[in-house]
Amino acid sequence: MLKNQVAMYHNAVLLKQSVDGLAVKENGVYVDVTFGGGGHSKEILKRLGEDGKLFAFDQDEDAQSNALGDSRFVLIGENFRYITQFLKFYGIRKVDGILADFGVSSHQFDKAERGFSTRFDAELDMRMSKRNNLSAHDVVNTYRYDDLRDVLFTYGDLRNANAMAKVIIDSRSFAEINTTEELKTVLKSFLPAHKKHKILAQIYQAIRIEVNQEIAVIKEFLNQVPGLLEKGGRLSVISYHSLEDRLVKRFIRAGQFEGEPEKDFYGNINVPLKKVGPLVVPSKEEIKNNNRARSAKLRIAERI
Repeated sequence: MLKNQVAMYHNAVLLKQSVDGLAVKENGVYVDVTFGGGGHSKEILKRLGEDGKLFAFDQDEDAQSNALGDSRFVLIGENFRYITQFLKFYGIRKVDGILADFGVSSHQFDKAERGFSTRFDAELDMRMSKRNNLSAHDVVNTYRYDDLRDVLFTYGDLRNANAMAKVIIDSRSFAEINTTEELKTVLKSFLPAHKKHKILAQIYQAIRIEVNQEIAVIKEFLNQVPGLLEKGGRLSVISYHSLEDRLVKRFIRAGQFEGEPEKDFYGNINVPLKKVGPLVVPSKEEIKNNNRARSAKLRIAERI
């Protein structure tokens, strides 16, 4: 791994604010479900005593090489959608806090061959774990028109999703679309110079979310949180786009993602979590030092 990539891997977003939100107890049990370069985990460990414990999750094989040499720390190389299952394996049924930093790590963006970035020409991949069967190549080359259109519209908020899907399908009928550069070429008529980078980012985001089932994973994870947190335990979540943030905001407020929560006889809503403090966003200084932080939103909740 290149030296500058190591540095980028450790550039954790909203580091102090997100860990402050956990209100770490010295002897508590905590989970960092998006380990990455270990920035948030290191900060949690600084605040834990000798009897504290930190479990971390990361499905990305590259991130697993960053495991911390601390007896209080355990890194689980799995998707955090399986958080309850794997914590039970270690005899953990309740925890004092959970931290999640959604989105793609700087390392994943900067490693050209992963295919996450619009800056490089690479094979269409975008998998956060090489064990995943579905890749960006599969989405682009095998999805039916309706499914491809829905991916582009729902996850990329692309107004031209219908036309884009049709152009992709027409093009692949002559030859497979194998690289990110080939995909750009196929869609060049939708990429005016003044909006090229923004639209490409939306296209890549849509395909990446589909490849990694990111929305489904977040929903599965959040549904498990109330059952894992001790009373008074904290959830600290950093989101990067509106799809993620709406899910988090809605779950904290209503305990579900759709519809209205049930009310008791007195009209009170029975929800498992309560919001702690206002929405937190990065300072201008942090955004200046770390461009990835520009769209980050931190929400904190407590188990009632």
